[in-house]
Amino acid sequence: MADSSAYQLSIVLVGIFFLVLPSITAADDASAPTGEIANCTNDFRLVKINRWVDGVEKEPIGGLTADFGAILPALAKQGNRLPATFSAPLNSCSLSTSKLSGSIAIAVRGECIFTAKAQVAQAGGAAALVMINDDEGLLQMGCGNETNLNITIPVITISKSGGEELKKSMDGGAKVELLLYAPNRPILDYSVIFLWMMAVGTVVTASLWSEITGSENSDERYNELSPKESDAAAAKQEEDKEILHINTKSAVVFVITASTFLLLLYFFMSSWFVWVLIVLFCIGGIEGMHNCIVSLVMSKCKGCQKKTVNLPLLGEMTILSLVVLICCLIFAVVWAANRKASYSWIGQDVLGICMMLTVLQLAQLPNIKVATVLLCCAFLYDIFWVFLSPYIFHDSVMIAVARGDKSGGESIPMLLRVPRIADPYEGYNMIGFGDILFPGLLVSFSFRFDKANKKRILNGYFLFLTIGYGLGEFFHSMFRLFSL
Repeated sequence: MADSSAYQLSIVLVGIFFLVLPSITAADDASAPTGEIANCTNDFRLVKINRWVDGVEKEPIGGLTADFGAILPALAKQGNRLPATFSAPLNSCSLSTSKLSGSIAIAVRGECIFTAKAQVAQAGGAAALVMINDDEGLLQMGCGNETNLNITIPVITISKSGGEELKKSMDGGAKVELLLYAPNRPILDYSVIFLWMMAVGTVVTASLWSEITGSENSDERYNELSPKESDAAAAKQEEDKEILHINTKSAVVFVITASTFLLLLYFFMSSWFVWVLIVLFCIGGIEGMHNCIVSLVMSKCKGCQKKTVNLPLLGEMTILSLVVLICCLIFAVVWAANRKASYSWIGQDVLGICMMLTVLQLAQLPNIKVATVLLCCAFLYDIFWVFLSPYIFHDSVMIAVARGDKSGGESIPMLLRVPRIADPYEGYNMIGFGDILFPGLLVSFSFRFDKANKKRILNGYFLFLTIGYGLGEFFHSMFRLFSL
């Protein structure tokens, strides 16, 4: 399996397939203003909703404050644990017939403006209003055209799935109690540093992989301006290594293919579609991990490849390769079965890094001309589908796909993620595979070019491109932290 051309080609195709999917990043909330009550001047802040069902504490729900109403406390001990009550009518557009006094009113979006819902809940004596959005995501509730409000209760919104959790408990007759507070977030979470190390480490490791495993690449020729015809020996060597060289035509075709697939995800995203992506991710992860482990072991144990076995469908393969393949398969199956567990990010990152290491070995840029075309196309692809697509589709296509609004609670797996250790809202900091693979292709090319032209570390391009990529990722992380 490891030696077949079908194996080599399949992992490259899976890796390039994941390049067309959006890079997903984490967002932070803005800091809250001072003062007890503000009218239409509040910053939107994340909210943590602790909940109890019949006295038993459950998983917290996340929410977002409106830009009007009272400011929530920053500490849980400063908040009040109050019973939750549905408004009647549920849209909270007219005076409630249910008793709201001393409780947290629960309403749904629609029929009237946000401020009207808040005024109705306040008039009924509610201590706070929690509005359930009609889709996933946290809606930013504004004042609209109203400027003179006297809303003195906190008003927050929660996602559709969060509302369904509340409804499920309350419809069953259980007593549900909520505690609302908006804890301050740390300026810098350690997970950002760890994620940066993984991204840069993956690119550097992929570039140096031939040195780590002792592969011979000294006969490869690279030119920084235009491609050159290689001689027969070099061509034969590259054929044996089954390297996929990207050309200018494939770089342009990438944009067209990527855009088509992104639109398919946008219009037809569903839980089964995400499951297709999960299966493809597992296939790529298994092949990537298998390739990495076998390459490392073979570089240290030359005799391990002598013992072979002939199997149906797989053909002849070494015993080492078979054992590693079985272990990788078990690893991927266990991750898929436990992908929603708190520790599943470890398996996802391992599979993802191994796949990217292998893709960067098999897919290579032949020259700087192709690199320029590919990266410029990728840049235009991101700009159009993030910032310009709303003018056509009335929504940012890439952001909508990244949010997974129609994914049925499943998350797209083609990203590295690390839990926010110091963040009271928990969650994950994430980076998409495209943010690693695209720069990785160029950095890997620079290392091969330096080696072929016998350039020292300080006289070549590899060190400075690596530093540039590291600084780019650093500023990208800082921008996400401080811009929102």
